[in-house]
Amino acid sequence: MTRIQKTVVLGAGTMGARIAAHFANAGLPCLLLDMVPKGAGASAAERNKLVLTGIAAAKKSKPAAFFTPAQAARIQVGNFEDDLAKITDADWIIEVVAENLEIKRGLLAKLAQFRKPGSIVTTNTSGLPVHLIAEGLPEEFQQHWAGTHFFNPPRYMKLVEVIPGPKTSADVLNTLADFCDRRLGKGVNALPSCGSGLRRASL
Repeated sequence: MTRIQKTVVLGAGTMGARIAAHFANAGLPCLLLDMVPKGAGASAAERNKLVLTGIAAAKKSKPAAFFTPAQAARIQVGNFEDDLAKITDADWIIEVVAENLEIKRGLLAKLAQFRKPGSIVTTNTSGLPVHLIAEGLPEEFQQHWAGTHFFNPPRYMKLVEVIPGPKTSADVLNTLADFCDRRLGKGVNALPSCGSGLRRASL
């Protein structure tokens, strides 16, 4: 199975920041990226404002997203414009941006230029067809592509759904199921592909 040692979360909203926090809780270095705000200046603080705001909110959340505030030090911050090249050494990249098919597809097309072969890429979508998000991307990408639907708050909700696309390899599914169970403490509901890639409701 693929060994997961470094993670990337794309999207620092409520779910993205808290998924990153739970990766940090599990002892994993995590890169958290989001958009550059409109009108941002040249400073890193301005360009990474959405991510910094997301981490700050996770630190203050109740119930607590982090085991301790010190866990946040494992999260590296950045943005989609300046820092996508930093995903090259990631083993698992999870997309948690807006539930908009074109936004997701556009971001995947960009990250496909930088991800290393063999790295796993998943989406946290709760309703969009998994296969459509990655449609048209290279075969090797689609073999390492799946849905991983966490529930809010990720630290406390036991279930994570793993949803294969039509071309997802068995090794990727086994890796995700094993890692979510052993490292993240999740109960994994492995959902069958529906041919079209539509996710099924929880069993």
